[in-house]
Amino acid sequence: MNRFPSYCTRLLFALALAACSREDPAPTTPAQDGHLALGNPSGAVTDAASPTNYLLLKPQYALSYHRDKGIPNWVSWHLSSAWLGASARQDDFRADPDLPAGWYQVSASSYSGSGFDRGHNCPSADRTASVADNSATFLMTNMIPQAPRNNQQTWGDLEEYCRTLARAGNELYIIQGQYGTGGVGSSGARTTIDNGRVTVPKRVWKVVVVLPVGTADATRVTASTRVIAVDTPNDNGLDPAWGGYRTSVDAIEAATGYDLLSAVAPAVQQAVEARVDNGPTQ
Repeated sequence: MNRFPSYCTRLLFALALAACSREDPAPTTPAQDGHLALGNPSGAVTDAASPTNYLLLKPQYALSYHRDKGIPNWVSWHLSSAWLGASARQDDFRADPDLPAGWYQVSASSYSGSGFDRGHNCPSADRTASVADNSATFLMTNMIPQAPRNNQQTWGDLEEYCRTLARAGNELYIIQGQYGTGGVGSSGARTTIDNGRVTVPKRVWKVVVVLPVGTADATRVTASTRVIAVDTPNDNGLDPAWGGYRTSVDAIEAATGYDLLSAVAPAVQQAVEARVDNGPTQ
């Protein structure tokens, strides 16, 4: 019996070997990726013994909740065109059933008559791929008392710009938070609402990391990656143009004490966090 493979067999073996050794091409199809791929800014944990830094992990976003303030410390979410679709805005504001038993539940009516909007962190329009996704953005743990002009104009324009970047073939990691006490809404200045149970923040910030679609996202952040950091007053008299409120990630970290891109290589963090974005705003 002939112990040597035929020419055809040898050719098929060579082709198979080449296919196995060839690197797979980078994915180009947008996906719905995890929300903490670039890090957990405050080291939040899902433990009722940590009421001022309580981690809630939802399919649509992740957040650190502050029970005593009745608002999130920060909310982090992934955005690509895979999260965008045709589902309508649900407007079903409601208490979050995932909070530990016995904690005060901020409700849909908690902001009534305050002069402040129920301001989304993860926006409704960032989650339109399904009704369930959109509905999840109306949980009150995703809200802060936000000056109407800040929410509807300045922040609304920045949110729409982020969706424009996603539709253009990018994926974004977005972290939004607040700090300080006391804002100015349509009815004047307040430090708290809902009989003192909900704190009105003084400042509202956002960090946006823009990447081409791919995998292993934290490792693909480089010194040249576009990172947009914005810090605005929670004041109804602010400028509607968000570009004028750009700052550095370092400045936001100094104000909050958070480590915002902790999963990114330290040398890369140092480069991108010190820079103030000067790219387009629409």
